[in-house]
Amino acid sequence: MEIESLKREFLELLDKDLEFRYAVAGYLGLSEILKRLDSLVEEQVNLRKEQVELRKEQAKFREEQTKIWSEIAKLREDMATGFKRHDEILVRHEEQLIKLREDMIAGFRRHDEEIAKLREDMIAGFKRHDEEIAKVWEEIKALREEQIRLREDFNRVYRQLDARLSRVERTLEKITLDIEEEARIVIKYRLRDMGYDIEVSSLILPEMELNIYGATESMCIIGETSIRAAQNLVDEINHHVEKMRDLYPDKLKPKIIRIIYTSLAMPDLIERAEKEGIWILKATGDIVKPKDL
Repeated sequence: MEIESLKREFLELLDKDLEFRYAVAGYLGLSEILKRLDSLVEEQVNLRKEQVELRKEQAKFREEQTKIWSEIAKLREDMATGFKRHDEILVRHEEQLIKLREDMIAGFRRHDEEIAKLREDMIAGFKRHDEEIAKVWEEIKALREEQIRLREDFNRVYRQLDARLSRVERTLEKITLDIEEEARIVIKYRLRDMGYDIEVSSLILPEMELNIYGATESMCIIGETSIRAAQNLVDEINHHVEKMRDLYPDKLKPKIIRIIYTSLAMPDLIERAEKEGIWILKATGDIVKPKDL
């Protein structure tokens, strides 16, 4: 019993009294081992503390990782939604492209049909145009032939008229020369009957020509001849008189007798001659008698 009691006390001291435990360990040669065990225990406690901290940090890391995974999941959902929306847009675009392609094909088909119709219309138009041009050329050919015939007819008529006009001109020239010569003879004869011996002839000067001219020391006669005479012949004689005053005053005399010899005197000439004292006569006698003779 005492031994058992002693054991219990000894074990209780070992358990409760550290110095006693070291003393017994030293006695038994275990002191160094116990110190190392205590150091290991302390290191183990520290390791356990570090492990606790590490677990805390690991827990934080897990929380952050959980957040990251949540964000990744949210991002995946957003991406899935975006891809779905993008796919829907692509589908709509593809449908629109298909519709646009169909419209373009239909438009090209209509365009080809319109071009074909336009080509047909142009071919028909060119054909009509060629036919009309052919008709025009035929008409031009006919007109040219007709023009050639007309030119030949015109040339023939022109030659005939030219021949007739030549004969008329020769006749008129002969008549004019005849009436001028007749006028000079008749006027000279009539003046001689009145007591005036005047040589009657024509007067040709550089800037003028008179059919009838004659002069004495005190008197000159100035006149014109015409088959048919109107009052404008009076203006012509007056113009000659004024021109002679300017250029050839020596041809004029104090008394000037203006004479018109004609086969037919117009009424306006007769009226004006009576007013201005112009002598108008023909082969058979006086039409308007002279006032100054």
